[in-house]
Amino acid sequence: MKAVVKHERGYGAELREVPIPKVGPTDVLVRVKAASICGTDVHIYTWDDWAASRVNPPYVFGHEFSGEVVEVGSAVANVQVGEQVSAETHIVCGTCPQCLTGKYHVCKDTQIIGVDTQGCFAEYVAVPATNVWKNPANLPEDMASIQEPMGNAVQTVLSGEVAGQTVAIIGCGPIGLMAVGVAKAAGATHVIALDVNEYRLELAGKMGATTVINSSKEDPVARVKELTDGHGVDVVCEMSGHPVAMDQGFKMATNGGRISILSLPTKRVEIDVTNDIVFKGLTVQGITGRLMFKTWQQTSRLLSSGQVDVTPILTHHLPLEEFEKGFDLMIKGACGKVVLHP
Repeated sequence: MKAVVKHERGYGAELREVPIPKVGPTDVLVRVKAASICGTDVHIYTWDDWAASRVNPPYVFGHEFSGEVVEVGSAVANVQVGEQVSAETHIVCGTCPQCLTGKYHVCKDTQIIGVDTQGCFAEYVAVPATNVWKNPANLPEDMASIQEPMGNAVQTVLSGEVAGQTVAIIGCGPIGLMAVGVAKAAGATHVIALDVNEYRLELAGKMGATTVINSSKEDPVARVKELTDGHGVDVVCEMSGHPVAMDQGFKMATNGGRISILSLPTKRVEIDVTNDIVFKGLTVQGITGRLMFKTWQQTSRLLSSGQVDVTPILTHHLPLEEFEKGFDLMIKGACGKVVLHP
């Protein structure tokens, strides 16, 4: 099969012919119809410090996909050939204290499809049957392929009260854009999107943001306070990972508010803990992955019902052979979500 292979410890990737994966007794083989590019894939492609410390080329990468089951292992009973599926990308151990108490999303021995195992930038991918999510018949393959990252947005936004709340989404990359739509669908009264990229701020408006703020052109904290009668927002969803933006997020949160952090800063972040957390009585949450499988159910229903329309985010569709163009768009921030079609 053809596949995009992270071929060496350095920048880039190659299109290669590789063997079709073999399925074990508890695995399924999926013919990939759509595979979207994630920020994690960009880290691997550009070979930053995180990638250098985590992944071991050569291997097929990519982890967001949808497709059709074409083969099941001998011990698989919950999935059938012909079903349309996506997959939870965290392969968990099932035996650690976290798994035994139902907190699978923070399993201490998690492996990630396309990071620690062979991935989906290919014509076929093999995954554990326990990780399979069956897609509604009315869900287009491109939308189905972005449920995994959208699940991050869903968990970030819905990890506390949203209905009737004011919400700030800091960072309008693809997941931040999805968070805008989720917050709006969940009943937020005011959704404020913040970024420095005008293209993505325009997409945020299409996703339902009631106000967009370019943080490079105006003081975002002052503007948010102005929009909220001086109180600050009830909920801050931090998706940027930029140290300055994160600090601003804490300053724009109202007393007793919530800050949910999905982003992964690559540098230390200075926060005024005394004044911006303790005296404000803030709730600060670290968000990782998706609740298995509560978040998948929420995400699937939001999409298939039309409550969240991700069409504005799906800006580019490319054949697998043009993966380099897709990564270039992602690196430049000149896209929403790029979907590759093997």
